Amino acid sequence: MAQCREAAEAALSHHHQRLHGETLGALAVGDVALYTDTYRSLLLDVIKVPAPDGFGLPREQWVEQARARFAEMERALARHADELAAVIVEPLIQCAGGMRMYPPEYLTWLREACDRHGVQLIFDEIAVGFGRTGTLFACEQAGVRPDYLCLSKALTGGYLPLSVVMTTDEIYAAFYDDYETLKAFLHSHSYTGNPLACAAALATLDIFEQDDVIAANRHKAALMGRLAEPLRDHPHVGDVRQTGMVLAIEMVKDKSSLTPYDFRERRGLRVFRHAISRGVMLRPLGNVIYWMPPYVISDEELALVAEVTREGLEIATADA
Repeated sequence: MAQCREAAEAALSHHHQRLHGETLGALAVGDVALYTDTYRSLLLDVIKVPAPDGFGLPREQWVEQARARFAEMERALARHADELAAVIVEPLIQCAGGMRMYPPEYLTWLREACDRHGVQLIFDEIAVGFGRTGTLFACEQAGVRPDYLCLSKALTGGYLPLSVVMTTDEIYAAFYDDYETLKAFLHSHSYTGNPLACAAALATLDIFEQDDVIAANRHKAALMGRLAEPLRDHPHVGDVRQTGMVLAIEMVKDKSSLTPYDFRERRGLRVFRHAISRGVMLRPLGNVIYWMPPYVISDEELALVAEVTREGLEIATADA
């Protein structure tokens, strides 16, 4: 979460239905009206720019599209750098925004721009960290490090809640001093450092190392891509996109124009209900069906997920 230097200073974040959390600070840098509208008067003043988005484009055009969007980020940084505390983004995938995806080059450009303008950079890898995108951390694919790295979820394998914010020695040193100065960053919660959660995290990290989870995930990601490829030809699939072990299939009313279905038709709910009847948990985001399976899923189970998705697509779009 971005901490403002003064009350008047702001964070800069991507927006495309982005959710960074539900506490007030995290809500402020998100962009999901369903969550934020109720608390609008309480939220920090932040600056938002459109996120890069490869929707409907072949993979080879993602970098060009991201370059065009980055121009807006560059302008915002140039205009507001003297009042910005930080830029916060979710690397590679806008998860709550319908699993919209973008290339790692954007993160490389962003790191350079933040350094040039003297603005700190925050990566929210709570959903995309720990092997989900094909590398341990998504930012590795851009060859950059943020000033703050927010982690959770897969850190404990989902067994217990635990979150971590990693930062640099330089930032740590800014809060380190003799006890008498009372300079420490005194911010914690009742269950901070919960020993059971920390033990679960240590066990999870051991499994990552001992079982070579990242390599296994790459095999499963490749299989996911092969299983989803036939879905591209469906008359109401506007996009099939993938980053590591996240794959999204977006249903559209009109394939040629990528016209979306009216959200009130709740076509994703039809997919969900069919999947449940087949013993598969799919939880579409609106018209986006996505696969974000646990790392222990078998090849046979992935094949079942693909089969059920195909069936769900037929049911959800039958009257289109």
